[in-house]
Amino acid sequence: MSEYDVLCIGNAIVDIIARAEDDFLHDNQIIKGAMNLIDAERAELLYERMGPAVEASGGSAGNTAAGIASLGGRAAYFGKVCDDHLGAIYRHDICAQGVAFDTAPLPQTPPTARSMIFVTPDGERSMNTYLGACVELGPEDIEEDKVAASQVTYFEGYLWDPPRAKHAIRKAAEIAHAHGRQMSMTLSDPFCVDRYRDEFLDLMRSGAVDIVFANEDEVKSLYQTADFSTACEAMRADCRLAIVTRSEKGSIAMSKTETASVIAHEIDNLVDTTGAGDLYAAGFLYGYTAGRSLEDCANLGSLAAAVVIQQIGPRPQVSLRQSAIDAGLVKG
Repeated sequence: MSEYDVLCIGNAIVDIIARAEDDFLHDNQIIKGAMNLIDAERAELLYERMGPAVEASGGSAGNTAAGIASLGGRAAYFGKVCDDHLGAIYRHDICAQGVAFDTAPLPQTPPTARSMIFVTPDGERSMNTYLGACVELGPEDIEEDKVAASQVTYFEGYLWDPPRAKHAIRKAAEIAHAHGRQMSMTLSDPFCVDRYRDEFLDLMRSGAVDIVFANEDEVKSLYQTADFSTACEAMRADCRLAIVTRSEKGSIAMSKTETASVIAHEIDNLVDTTGAGDLYAAGFLYGYTAGRSLEDCANLGSLAAAVVIQQIGPRPQVSLRQSAIDAGLVKG
């Protein structure tokens, strides 16, 4: 029996979230709906210009780990922070959610990563990320015992930006597969796909990655087609299990022989889409590692995403397990 359901590997980032109008994005040359990598100087400039903000531990895979723990799953996390104020916040938050996090912090510099996230009235989030300590995540941070003890190791495509992280991921994949475990990734965003299309396709086609999460824009970008069905069938052929989210249109999960399409979970009020894809992955992987059907997994993902987009911030502020029980998706 595995010790962990899912081990998540990602950029450990503290999110600084504020509301903004579209004019603010235009005036500050921020690409709407994307994750924009910035340097320390621009990070300080945007922080000075943003309005009242909420600080919350984030990072795509960290959010997924927190979601799995909130559902009652056993989650672990690898990510690099600095031994500074934001690093202490990050470590406290993820451990308080019940996630095993033992990656050694950097003693001094660079500082813990932070992302200035501007949420426009339509709920869309535009991220401006200074990676800081994240760039120091490397093969030495891969704890072999945790990888071997996890049913699925999941990582974010954003890790292809820091140069040493991709070596860490390849090491984790070798360990996981040597122990009969599976590797999973999320494509993260269309701009990330544009930067690393060939490498992502190689990860899938070589079998280094078994399970891939994408949204509609990302999968079309990956296969450079405007036709959704064409992109989905190509993705089905390239990996063991492909999952594509479509916002209010629901999601689709595809193995070589099976397809499950589910509708989006209904919400009362869209507040902030930050973390929607991360929490969808949490719900899906929670179900997957519990042996649930593809339809059940997709419904759990839809529920988790629906909960998080009705609040500010990417980590669930209510028990996802209780939400799943109330929705009849998990037994009490």
